[in-house]
Amino acid sequence: MTSTIPSPHQLKIPNIPKKSSPSTNLCLLHLCNYLHEANQIHALMVKSSQINDTYSASLLAEFYAVSENGNLDYAEKVLTTMKEPCTFAYNTLIRGNLRKNNTRRAISLYDQMLRERIQADCYTFTFLLKVCTQFSAFVVGKQIHSQIIKNGAEQGAFVRNKLIHFYSLYGALTEARKLFDTSLELDIVTWNTMLEAYADNKDEELLHRLFDSMPYRDVVSWNTMIAYYVQVGNFKEAIERLRQMHEKGQKPDRVTLVSVVTAITHSGALGQGRWLHAYIKSQKIRLDEILGSALINMYGKSGCLNGAMEAFNETNKKNVDTWNAIISSLATNGHSSKAIEFFYLMEDCNVQPDAITFSSILSACSHAGAVENGIRYFEIMKDKHGIQPDIIHYGCMVDLFGRAGFFDKAKEIIKTMPIKPDKVVWKALLSACRVHKNFELGEQAGLKLIELAPNDHASYVLLSNIYAMQGKWNDVHKVRRIMRERAIKKPPGCSSIEVDGVVHEFIAGDTSHSRKREIYEMLAEMRERLRAAGYQPETDQIMLDIKEEDLKETSLIHHSEKLAVAFALISTSHRMTIRVVKNLRMCSDCHSTMKVVSMIYHRNIIIRDLNRFHYFIDGSCSCMDYW
Repeated sequence: MTSTIPSPHQLKIPNIPKKSSPSTNLCLLHLCNYLHEANQIHALMVKSSQINDTYSASLLAEFYAVSENGNLDYAEKVLTTMKEPCTFAYNTLIRGNLRKNNTRRAISLYDQMLRERIQADCYTFTFLLKVCTQFSAFVVGKQIHSQIIKNGAEQGAFVRNKLIHFYSLYGALTEARKLFDTSLELDIVTWNTMLEAYADNKDEELLHRLFDSMPYRDVVSWNTMIAYYVQVGNFKEAIERLRQMHEKGQKPDRVTLVSVVTAITHSGALGQGRWLHAYIKSQKIRLDEILGSALINMYGKSGCLNGAMEAFNETNKKNVDTWNAIISSLATNGHSSKAIEFFYLMEDCNVQPDAITFSSILSACSHAGAVENGIRYFEIMKDKHGIQPDIIHYGCMVDLFGRAGFFDKAKEIIKTMPIKPDKVVWKALLSACRVHKNFELGEQAGLKLIELAPNDHASYVLLSNIYAMQGKWNDVHKVRRIMRERAIKKPPGCSSIEVDGVVHEFIAGDTSHSRKREIYEMLAEMRERLRAAGYQPETDQIMLDIKEEDLKETSLIHHSEKLAVAFALISTSHRMTIRVVKNLRMCSDCHSTMKVVSMIYHRNIIIRDLNRFHYFIDGSCSCMDYW
C-alpha cells in the first residue's frame, strides 16, 4: 500500500514569500467553484497588480491546474507570467498534468525547473514517480531516482515509499528491497509498501517472511495478505487470515470485508458468509454499493436467494452494480421471470442498465428456453438503451439458439456478427451440439475452438466428448494424444461442501477423507436404493473406452458430487438442505441421480456447477432438464 500524499493545502508550503496581510482576492479564490468565477478573481488580481506576487499567482495557478473546473492552459499562462516562479507553482502544474494524463508535459515541467535552477522538493519527486508508475516510464523513473539521490531526498518517507512502489510495479524487487533495507526509519507505511511489492509479484515465501517479521501490523497489512490469497485462488487461507486478524484484535475495514466475501463466494462456504453478514450487522457497518453487491453475489452463488434479497434490501444506495448482482443471482438460480421483473424495477428506479445487465437477462432467457424473449431483449438493448452488443452478448444469443436446437439461427449469428467469434461463442455452440447430438456441426465447432484456444483444456475435452458419444475411440485417442504432446491437462472434477463451518473437498474416486469408509458405505446404499427405485445409470456418459458395464457404473458412482452428497447424508440432519459447489459442468448421470436421491432421501439438494444452479426437490430439478 503506497503512502497517501497530503494535499498542498494542508502543508506548510516552502519557498513561497507570504504576504503579511490577508488578501480579499485570495479568500474569494478559495470560495470559487467554477472557472468563470476564478477568471473574475484573476482579472481583479491583474488590475491590482497582485498577480505579480508569487504567492498569490501560485494559488491562482493551483486552482486552474487541479480543481475540478480548472483549466490547465490558464495555469500554464499564470506560470509563464510569474517573475519568480517557485517550487509550489511547478508542483501544482506537474500535479495538474498528472491528473489529465499529460505524461510528457509533467516530465518536461521538471526539466524546465532544472533549467531555471528551481529547487525540487519531496512533493515534486513524489508526483514525478507517480507519473512513471502510472504510464510505464521505467527508464525515466530511474533517472528521477538519480535526481532524488543527487538532491538528498531518498530518505524522505513519501519519496522512499513511492520509490519502493515504483520498482515493485516493474518487478525490480531487488532494488525495492535495497531501498527498504537501507531506510533509516521504517514506518508502517514502508512495511506495507514492501509487503504489497511481494504480493503484487506473487513472491509468497518472502511475503510470509516479511509479514511474520513486522513489529506492528495495521489493517492495511492484513488486507494485503487477504487480497493476495484471493488473487492466487487460495480462498481457504484468505478466510483463515480474517480469523487470525480477529484473534489479534484488529478490526476489519470495508476493504477486508469485500475481499473475504469474495473468498467465501468462490469457496461456497455459506455458513461463513452468514457469520460475516451477521458481524457486519452487529458492527452497524452500512452496506454501500460495493460491499452490498459483494454480499448479494456471495449469497447468489451459494444458492441462497433469501440471503441475496436480504442483502439487496439492506443496501441503502443501489447503483447499477447492485442491481446487476441481484438480477444475475436470480438468473443463475433459475428464476428467469423474477430476474426480468427486477430489470423493470431497476428502470423504474431510474438506474440505467449497462452491458452486464443485459448479459444476465439474455443468460436468464437462454437457461429458461425463452427464445422469443431473448430476441426481444437483444433488440431493446440496442434500440432503446443504445448499448452495442459485445462478444458476451453474441455468445448469449448463440447459446440461446443452440440450447433450443435452432442451429441455423445460431450459425447465422456467428456468420453475421460484426466481431470475430471467440472461444466463448464456439464453446456455446459446441455444448449445444453435444446436448442435441448434432455431431457433424459439433466436430466443426470443436476444431475451430481448438484453433482459437489451443491452450484451453476444455476445448479438447468437449471435442473428445463429441467423438466418444459416437464411439469414435480412435479420434478420442488422437485428441488426447495431442493434449499430452502439448502438455495440456484437464483439471480433475472437484466438489466442495460446507458442514459445521468446515469446507470439505472431494475429487472423483477420492479416498483421502477421514470418513472415507462411511462415505463409500453410503455410496453403496445409494446405489442399491437407486436401483430399487428403477434408476438405470447413464453409462453412455463415460467418455473412456471401457467395455465392462460394471466398471462404467463404478466410474459414475464415484463422481465428486456424489461423494460430496454421500458425505452430507451421513453428516447433516435430515431436514438440512445439501449445498454442493462443483468446478466443472455436471454430467447427465449425476444430474439424473440427484433427482432420484432428492426423492428417496427426502432431501433438498442444491448443486452449483460451472454453468448454473440446480435445485433438486422431490425428484425434479429447477432447470427442467434444460442446461
